[in-house]
Amino acid sequence: MRILIVCTGNICRSPMGEIVLREKLAQAGISAEVDSVGVSSEEHGRGVDTRAARVLREAGYDVPRRSARKVTSQDLEDSDLVLAMTVGHAKQLGALAERHGISTDKIHLWREYDSSSSLGVAPGGVFGEGGYLATKKSEDRGHSNLYMSDGEWDVPDPWYGGQEGFYDTLAVVESGAEGIVATLD
Repeated sequence: MRILIVCTGNICRSPMGEIVLREKLAQAGISAEVDSVGVSSEEHGRGVDTRAARVLREAGYDVPRRSARKVTSQDLEDSDLVLAMTVGHAKQLGALAERHGISTDKIHLWREYDSSSSLGVAPGGVFGEGGYLATKKSEDRGHSNLYMSDGEWDVPDPWYGGQEGFYDTLAVVESGAEGIVATLD
């Protein structure tokens, strides 16, 4: 199984998700390749944000050297499960997939699996087969802003705040990873 995690620049949320999920899958004895990318190329080539790396290390995770990169249609094609950190990311991934004739059914939101939220967790994610995009497609037709947030469904972006925001993001990432592992187990 190949799992792809996606955020904006691929230096904070998606690498945090990649590192945490890879560790939790290994602990559960589940074999999977986990990678992360961004929907933007603005951070291309940069490593994990130092604040994110600090929080991960403090929590006991190894933080490998890696370089941010932008998602490609091949990434989507090669992945079995694509986990977007926000609704806006999912919409961008859906548009990319549709342009290349790739099914959007594999695109889900990270928080669909977040057991600590009021959202609940279900096998295949809260929205089931096809994820958020299939469920919300008719409701979203009028929205042109692909970065539009849906609040409760988004993993918080710690980029603009202080160090504390990275701890909050890690808590959501860990809870989501636990839900993902539970549905794959």
